[in-house]
Amino acid sequence: MKMTKQEKSWILYDWANSVYATIMMAAVVPIYFSTVAKAAGQAGDYWWSIATSIAMLLTAIGAPLIGAVADYFGYKKKLFVAFLGVALAFTTLAAVTDSWIWLMVSYAVSHMAFNAGILVYDSFLPDVTTKDRMDKISAYGFAYGYIGGSTIPFIISIGLIQFGDRIGLTGSMPVRVSIGITVVWWLVFTIPFLRNVKQVNGIQKPDSGISKEVLGNIAKTARKIVKDKKILFFIITYFFYIDGVGTVITMSTAYGATLGLDATGMILALLVTQLVAFPCSILFGNLGRKIGSLKMLRMAVMIYLGVCIVGFFMGFGLEEQWFGVEIALILFWVLAIMVGTVQGGIQALSRSYFGKIVPPENAGEFFGFFDIFGKFAAIIGPALYGVTKLLTGRSSFAILSLIFLFLVALIIMRIGKKYLVD
Repeated sequence: MKMTKQEKSWILYDWANSVYATIMMAAVVPIYFSTVAKAAGQAGDYWWSIATSIAMLLTAIGAPLIGAVADYFGYKKKLFVAFLGVALAFTTLAAVTDSWIWLMVSYAVSHMAFNAGILVYDSFLPDVTTKDRMDKISAYGFAYGYIGGSTIPFIISIGLIQFGDRIGLTGSMPVRVSIGITVVWWLVFTIPFLRNVKQVNGIQKPDSGISKEVLGNIAKTARKIVKDKKILFFIITYFFYIDGVGTVITMSTAYGATLGLDATGMILALLVTQLVAFPCSILFGNLGRKIGSLKMLRMAVMIYLGVCIVGFFMGFGLEEQWFGVEIALILFWVLAIMVGTVQGGIQALSRSYFGKIVPPENAGEFFGFFDIFGKFAAIIGPALYGVTKLLTGRSSFAILSLIFLFLVALIIMRIGKKYLVD
């Protein structure tokens, strides 16, 4: 069965917004921020982890409310547009400021709006497709996000950073232009979503207004989650492993920059991550349908355990080389490939599995709790990284500390085995 216009338009937003995740969150801007902060006598990876934690905390606090409001007919698209506008505005601010403080603020606010928009976007999944197609559509979303928004603008940014001086782009201008490309790409490829995706499932707005009812609905949904052991065990498991995944994404280049790795080498390695992630995301979606989403999720968590161990060994023997190349940089490339095999798959199957086990008419509300668990988890990871770095003085121990999150996720999966079934 071919994809419908609604399915294609929904997938295309992953293509659109992934440019933000790559340029602002994972690659170009974290490295740039570390450089700017270092020039001001500040520890870039430390402040980046703090900004990320604050952004996640504030988003998490508002997530259930956002999800509950989104369930009312006519509100889902309005919320999406509002968060999109804020995210684009503050991403633009990051392109025009040269202050490390304002760069951090613009990142934090745009990150909050970006994640709030993703919450609403995810809740549209039951509106655009059926349960039996959710794994496929969710996986294709992440896959095309990697090959599109995460790759094409990324390659352009690499070219600007490496060769920008040949066309008159000196100093920080290549980074600023890259951020500008992020804004334009994100906006243009969101247009099909805005035109074609509509809210199908939802609840009617009460005559007396929604404020009081929203709070009541949030409480009802919380009770439903506690009573439904399948949803409860999955969402707690998700809380821990997605925290580790998110921290690896947001801290990897800041970690590498702190170790003194070559920025161009790291960016090229992350490009390899996107290219590997495209087929692997689709493969995860197909295998999820054939052998089970949960089995694939367990495998992905175990691979992330390996990622943390590789990251730990990157911090040792920084001066050593192998065939003229730093061993630490080689390990960064190994890490990039490992992450590429599972990054899209673990996020896609988490989204689709949750979408299949919640009632479609209350998808926004349930995804609000799904998001709050993910965002509160994302506070712990960067904070754990930052505190470990502060106590030990070594970034390698900070990255190793993330193993704790993945181990706890595997333990909870084991405890809730009889409930967590496909």
